[in-house]
Amino acid sequence: MSSPERMCVVCRKMQPKRNLIRVVKSKDGEIQYDPTGKMNGRGAYLCASRECFDRLPKTRGFERSFKCMVPDEVFRAVNEKIGE
Repeated sequence: MSSPERMCVVCRKMQPKRNLIRVVKSKDGEIQYDPTGKMNGRGAYLCASRECFDRLPKTRGFERSFKCMVPDEVFRAVNEKIGE
């Protein structure tokens, strides 16, 4: 059995879900970094690479996925995860 794959919002490459960083928008509209990958809501995925993170503001990948602005705290949390 293969692991589920998801598409990065920046480079559009399919990768195993566990290799990507997930950001989720809950039903009440709150957007946050999802470290477990299991939070309820609409998920958007980003490669865990510096290249994709650096291109994120230009592509507006999360904004396109969620159809709204994404708070700066979310970008900071993702940046910290990539820096690990």
